[in-house]
Amino acid sequence: MSQVFNFGAGPAMLPRAVMEKAQKDFLNYNNLGAGLIEISHRSSEFEEVLSDCDSLLKELATIPDNYKILYMHGGAQMQFSAVPLNLLNLSSSKTASYIETGTWGVKARKECSRFGRSLTFASGAKSGFTEIPKIDPAALEPESAYVHITSNNTLYGTRWTAFPDFGDIPLVADMTSEFLSRKIDISKFGLIFAGLQKNLGPAGLAVVIVREDLVGSALQQTPALLDYKTCIDSHSLANTTNTFALYMMSLVLKWLKQEGGVDVIEARNELKAKIIYEVIDASNLYTGVSRQKDRSMMNVTFNFQNQDLLAPFINQAESSGLYALKGHRDVGGARASIYNAMPIEGCEALAQFMLDFEKKNS
Repeated sequence: MSQVFNFGAGPAMLPRAVMEKAQKDFLNYNNLGAGLIEISHRSSEFEEVLSDCDSLLKELATIPDNYKILYMHGGAQMQFSAVPLNLLNLSSSKTASYIETGTWGVKARKECSRFGRSLTFASGAKSGFTEIPKIDPAALEPESAYVHITSNNTLYGTRWTAFPDFGDIPLVADMTSEFLSRKIDISKFGLIFAGLQKNLGPAGLAVVIVREDLVGSALQQTPALLDYKTCIDSHSLANTTNTFALYMMSLVLKWLKQEGGVDVIEARNELKAKIIYEVIDASNLYTGVSRQKDRSMMNVTFNFQNQDLLAPFINQAESSGLYALKGHRDVGGARASIYNAMPIEGCEALAQFMLDFEKKNS
């Protein structure tokens, strides 16, 4: 079976070197005669994996000393509950504000409303979420415990190019689809979370990076396994964690370091996105979904002047080894998710296919 370029939005492709290393270790990890997936999360071997994740994340993301790293079940969507449960008590009125730039921000706000007062501070709904809405920080509800944003939007292909500042009110960011794809100043955020399944590893877990002073005021009804303090006190091992997912993440982080770190990967990601966007911008067949000023580096979304060409485009692309290019059902069109593991060659192959397809169908 030939290798394809996997443009799936998530679970997404992993670096080939990581997959090959995991394949080798699956049955016999470090000559134990057992695979990492079947050994205890309390073992010294797994403690080493967890420590590797901690140290590599601190180094690669430049995480300040006053932030804690948590590994939590349920992926990013579980944090839609965990964030308000842990932070709403920072406001006497249990109020949080959300900037909705897509489906995930809307879902996060709705989940928050189960535990307190959740406000839509700004929304890109009028534009069909094709651009990041303009905001006036002075208009923010002063009782807000935090402001929640989604830093990159997989469905629509938008991202925040500059992050808002709300002074003493913490900024919370769902960075699932772009974490470690570009340099971020962690100190500008009170809390960041990211599901593993885009740039970090397999689906099912989330990394949470939270400032220490925001921990310890969880709502009374907060389940123990969603309480950040419980996770911190137990080094994220209050119960059996997904050991294999964390092992895979440790391999991905080591790969990223070997590639040169976030600076190098950011420059590569910019080039990858540029290769595809240049085809879209020069085309009479393709049209970009997102506004140019807010374009994502991770998710390139585009549609067709002639909608009848979408299905043959997707089918012929897959036959050419370009896998999972169909857009999300809420947006339509096509979507190329080009996370860190996607090589430049994959973007070049897609760009050439797009040029050839347009030539044949013009």
